[in-house]
Amino acid sequence: MSHHSINCNGRLVDFSSPKIMGILNLTPDSFSDGGKFNNEISALRHAEKLLKDGAEIIDIGPQSTRPNAEFLSSDEEIKRLGKIISSIKKEFSEALISLDTFYSETVKFGFDKGIDLVNDISGGQFDSEMFKTVAETGLPYILMHVNPSYETMHDKINFQDITLSINHYFSQKTAELLNLGLKDIILDPGFGFGKTVEDQMKMIDETEYCGFGKYPLLIGISRKSFIYKPLGKSPSDINEETQKLHLKVLKQGAKILRVHDVAEAKKTIETYQNR
Repeated sequence: MSHHSINCNGRLVDFSSPKIMGILNLTPDSFSDGGKFNNEISALRHAEKLLKDGAEIIDIGPQSTRPNAEFLSSDEEIKRLGKIISSIKKEFSEALISLDTFYSETVKFGFDKGIDLVNDISGGQFDSEMFKTVAETGLPYILMHVNPSYETMHDKINFQDITLSINHYFSQKTAELLNLGLKDIILDPGFGFGKTVEDQMKMIDETEYCGFGKYPLLIGISRKSFIYKPLGKSPSDINEETQKLHLKVLKQGAKILRVHDVAEAKKTIETYQNR
């Protein structure tokens, strides 16, 4: 695997060692930590903890995308973000901020406030202006595999071969992005979105075949139901199982772990590097 680097707002981020993306949900209804961090002061404190525990990227999500979550407009997302991006930037200049949105208008707002990456769960499918807008900002773009619409994003699909389907999707979308001049692409196979437990376990086993070795791979399995439901556990009770799976994907070349429990993921990365 080649070591990629991406350009985040003029800062070169090198993936010779895996990075941790810490999750900062601003949603009162998010599935696992909703409501705790939805105002500016607590968002800042949580960002500080994520960074102290070892996150290099903070993923700010104004809208929950778990099943049956409340649907927000771009205006509502922007209102919810308020001054949070600029406050974090001011207080923690070393932090890279990724904005989790599927709206181009929210991206424009975030870009003005200083975000470093765009994390779009929709692969540009929920807003036809998304790809063009991200290309104009010049920011890195996280391309996630997902069903084609907001309404269907959690519908379980019968994939003949999940890895082939994901790669087919990635090749189409990356071609579109490259065509617009967007070079810094990160791939996310989309755990937790419209895939069966079996398919997601297969995705873990076949992580090394996902993407084309050309782009850094982001894996987001933290507190996902395909891990906790079969075990009859709750989302916050599966740390041990999650870290085992993290280790498995790191060995297969994953470059970013998107997580709630940063300190635990950091230990796992250290285990991986010291093997």
